[in-house]
Amino acid sequence: MEYKGSCHCGKISFVAQGELTEALSCNCSICQRKGSLLWFLPTDQVDISVQENALASYQFNKHVIDHHFCNTCGIHPYATGIDAKGKQMYAINIRCIDDLDLESIKINHFDGRSV
Repeated sequence: MEYKGSCHCGKISFVAQGELTEALSCNCSICQRKGSLLWFLPTDQVDISVQENALASYQFNKHVIDHHFCNTCGIHPYATGIDAKGKQMYAINIRCIDDLDLESIKINHFDGRSV
């Protein structure tokens, strides 16, 4: 299935391909503050479009995840990182997907605060 989404102002948008049945809610210091619900996908299943000078990134702690956000509206539509097998991944914030019924998605909780 195809899912489209964006930041609030639309300067960062994405199209993700896959079956969205569950997402991850992390309680680490940044995810808890952002309220992100994350869907992890390989990079070949996501197309990201960014208008010039719209993208900003933030790293913290172990500096292994790039938290990307719009420098105009401040919304965090996705992050990038590497999975346990060494492959580049996207973590799509499903709260940024257009017309998604969040009640239909199983939310798994991850204790990122203790990692």
